[in-house]
Amino acid sequence: MKLLKSFEPYQAVTRLGPLAVAILMTACASMAPPIEQIAVSKAAVNRAASAGGNEYAAVELKSAADKMTAAEAAMSTEDYLRAQRLAEEALVDARLAETKTGLAKAQLAVSNTRESNRVLREETRRNAP
Repeated sequence: MKLLKSFEPYQAVTRLGPLAVAILMTACASMAPPIEQIAVSKAAVNRAASAGGNEYAAVELKSAADKMTAAEAAMSTEDYLRAQRLAEEALVDARLAETKTGLAKAQLAVSNTRESNRVLREETRRNAP
C-alpha cells in the first residue's frame, strides 16, 4: 500500500497536465494583438535608420528590420506571442543601432575637433613672433 501512495502525486500531475496545457493554450489564444508594441518598435527602427544607422550600425539595424518583418508576419498569422517577442527584440536592436550611431557620430566629432585644434595650434605657432 505504501508504494501505491507514493504514486498519488504523479497521478495528480498526469491528470492535471492536460488541463494545464488547455489553460495555457487558451491564454495564448486569447492574447490581444501587440499593436502598440509593433508601433513602438517600428518607430524605433525608423528612428535608428534616420539617425544614420545604415552607415554606423548596419548589422544591428538590419537585425531590427528583419525582426520587425518577422513580427508583422506573425501578426498576420495571429501568432501574437511570437509577434510580441519579435517586436520587443526589434526594439532592443533598434535602440542598440541608434546608440552605436550616436557614439560613432560623437567619436567623429571629437576627432574633427582634435584635428581643428591641432591646425589652430600649428597656425598660432607659425604666426607667433
